[in-house]
Amino acid sequence: MLMVEDRTSKEPMVLGHAMIPVSSVEQRIDERFVPSKWHALEGEGGGGGGGGGPYCGRISLRLCLEGGYHVLEEAAHVCSDFRPTAKQLWKPPIGVLELGILGARGLLPMKAKNGGKGSTDAYCVAKYGKKWVRTRTITDSFDPRWHEQYTWQVYDPCTVLTVGVFDNWRMFSDVSDDRPDTRIGKIRIRVSTLESNKVYTNSYPLLVLLPSGLKKMGEIEVAIRFACPSLLPDVCAAYGQPLLPRMHYIRPLGVAQQDALRGAATKMVAAWLARAEPPLGPEVVRYMLDADSHSWSMRKSKANWYRIVGVLAWAVGLAKWLDNIRRWRNPVTTVLVHILYLVLVWYPDLVVPTAFLYVVMIGVWYYRFRPKIPAGMDIRLSQAETVDPDELDEEFDTIPSSRRPEVIRARYDRLRILAVRVQTILGDFAAQGERIQALVSWRDPRATKLFITICLVITIVLYVVPAKMVAVALGFYYLRHPMFRDTMPTATLSFFRRLPSLSDRLI
Repeated sequence: MLMVEDRTSKEPMVLGHAMIPVSSVEQRIDERFVPSKWHALEGEGGGGGGGGGPYCGRISLRLCLEGGYHVLEEAAHVCSDFRPTAKQLWKPPIGVLELGILGARGLLPMKAKNGGKGSTDAYCVAKYGKKWVRTRTITDSFDPRWHEQYTWQVYDPCTVLTVGVFDNWRMFSDVSDDRPDTRIGKIRIRVSTLESNKVYTNSYPLLVLLPSGLKKMGEIEVAIRFACPSLLPDVCAAYGQPLLPRMHYIRPLGVAQQDALRGAATKMVAAWLARAEPPLGPEVVRYMLDADSHSWSMRKSKANWYRIVGVLAWAVGLAKWLDNIRRWRNPVTTVLVHILYLVLVWYPDLVVPTAFLYVVMIGVWYYRFRPKIPAGMDIRLSQAETVDPDELDEEFDTIPSSRRPEVIRARYDRLRILAVRVQTILGDFAAQGERIQALVSWRDPRATKLFITICLVITIVLYVVPAKMVAVALGFYYLRHPMFRDTMPTATLSFFRRLPSLSDRLI
């Protein structure tokens, strides 16, 4: 429905509107040009083009349904499907995912009935791709057994299966008390972590983060298998193909568009599943799709920070190992590094194969530490045990906030303190890059002259002296014994730190 308004006055006046059935809009699967069409504008008294009212004009529109995109209705890091909308663009499946929902045990009482006695009426929901499945409800049982099996076709191994457990409230509530179903917990299993044709039967804890803190609601037992030929070329080729359909790279969608589409898709999926039999409530759909994954949380910020630290840990470990080599903490290792360095300098064609050989050796070494079962939710990684009660209350607060003004003021001040730290770190990173640019940008004429002179001297030395001799000299100078080192910063580091950045130009 498109409305044309006249906004020359204070209050807009409707000039006409056009009603276009979505079924009449053609679908395109590529970037081809869609011709425009004229549509009659209808007024208050009827259609201008149909003779039932005054003529209101026409409007030219270019309309099409985009079939070459994939709209994410779930968070990108737990996506279960990357196929485009148009079915004619789908590639053949590479395997079948088989899930057996065996049962649960140790569930906590979720409601009081039968004279105040605690009870739980649990059912499971599994979601992968466009297919949702739901088990039957086992009434009044803390150890329900379902023994139901489901299958999905797999088009991309780098996808995630989500299984959730809920307590059924709608079955026992009357029409006036339409209470939503209570979430008991969920697990996620990445298909790429499963070996081909191997059955995994494991129990996973059901964890829920409540305003009162982390709570274990019980355990769920599932059996899962990814059935596909082990040496299927399509499985290996899938890792080298683009993750999203072609249109996402030819005409990419903006971040705001993706967020709006995801919200609309979530509402459409919830409306579709509400008409199923038995129906699934919107609270179930939002929980399974992680609809609130982009909401602010101090706990998630800390978790992401520690994830970054963990990723950089290998670089820190390598730097410590090199520092120990330089300080001659283990003289035998340092001498062996000298010999290896000499061999690589004298035979530079061995550098690349030696590096790849080390990667192979590291991969073989870590094979013994490979996970034996698919991983579930990680409490430590999520920072769910050490979260502060006030931070947890802030995470579950609504938007706009329902807390007192002094609480909001305190949280805002805490957020400002965190933002100052992030702002300082970003400024430091920017300053280092600006110092590198300042080497040849003549912002500091003396520093640029000195740098160009040094580069000229290095060029002459490299032209005159053999490269192997220069490499050996630099390597041995770097690995020299601590007795030949000064504890003060080197001249190169001091020169770099003195280069100007744009920080002094900020207001």
